[in-house]
Amino acid sequence: MSAGKIFNKTFIWCKKEIIFCITFLFALVSMFFVKPDAKYISYIDFGTLLTLFSLMAVVSGWRRTGLFDALGKTVCRKVHGQRGLCLTLVMLCFFTSMIITNDVALLTFVPFAIVLLSGTSGFLLLYTVVLQTLAANLGSMITPIGNPQNIFLFSKMPLGTVQFMKILFPYTSLSFVLLIFSTLIIKNEETQIEQQEAEKDSTSCAGKNILYTVLFILCLLSVADVVPKWAAAVLVAICVLVSDRKIFCNIDFMLLLTFTAFFIFTGNIARLESVDSFLKRITGENEFNVSLAFSQLISNVPATLLLHPFARNTKELLLGVDIGGLGTPVASLASLISLKLYTQEKGGTGKFLAVFTLMNIIFLVALCAMKAILK
Repeated sequence: MSAGKIFNKTFIWCKKEIIFCITFLFALVSMFFVKPDAKYISYIDFGTLLTLFSLMAVVSGWRRTGLFDALGKTVCRKVHGQRGLCLTLVMLCFFTSMIITNDVALLTFVPFAIVLLSGTSGFLLLYTVVLQTLAANLGSMITPIGNPQNIFLFSKMPLGTVQFMKILFPYTSLSFVLLIFSTLIIKNEETQIEQQEAEKDSTSCAGKNILYTVLFILCLLSVADVVPKWAAAVLVAICVLVSDRKIFCNIDFMLLLTFTAFFIFTGNIARLESVDSFLKRITGENEFNVSLAFSQLISNVPATLLLHPFARNTKELLLGVDIGGLGTPVASLASLISLKLYTQEKGGTGKFLAVFTLMNIIFLVALCAMKAILK
């Protein structure tokens, strides 16, 4: 293979995994200031990594059996009219993201929406995908397992699941109402759903779905510290190895490596007095605003890992990074999934970003206003 081809493939890979590459570079640079030593191992939160691995494996198993496609088709088959169809597709993302995470919800239901609405007006599809993106980011924030930052912060907070959900409940409720109102601008005209797509449902994978459901319950027990996280991860890995080895190909190992690199970076930063004091000073008692701002620039998951060691009020940090998933396209990495899936099929990046940005600003202002009222 020529040097040019190697360079091109490397460039394409780096572009695809840009967040990992940047995070890895940060970690590498930090190693020049803090030489690798025995303390490095203490930086890494293995519990969070094991939980992420287990959940991604189980959800990948569900996706491979076609469970979510079957769910979506069954629900949408009962809906008539463009507005009702849009609302259904949006709510599928909103509620499933609470369990299967925001990025998996979008990977599952955005392609489904593209197929389902391919025969309708261009704006209906674009607007639906934008609302699906908002729904996945907003729905996922109420549960401890809805997104990576929640999984990490929940493990650091002395709260039970119900207490955790109470913090986000007002914002999730407002988001739910806003999403419903956002669909009212769509005319409720009749639309034809492709029957071919609706008739592919299969029940041949019922046994695997039962297995993955049991494993998912095991994951929840590990999040609640009822079962050791390492034990749950080992059992999940063994079951996946036996039931469907291809699941391992669908696990986002780059996300796990990104977390690891950021653990190293933030661990080293905490040992540099000048940077440590700066982040402590700006974060201080202003966790919400700082984390929201950082999320707009570097995305909410990296912002969480960077700012957590310096945050005095983890609740404010949680609200900042979850609400901070709104705003710019990079504020939540899950948003980039929708952008990529939509533009690959339909193009029109500029038009998508215009609608995306407008809707994100509206929702961001509304949730920040609620935060100010509830303060």
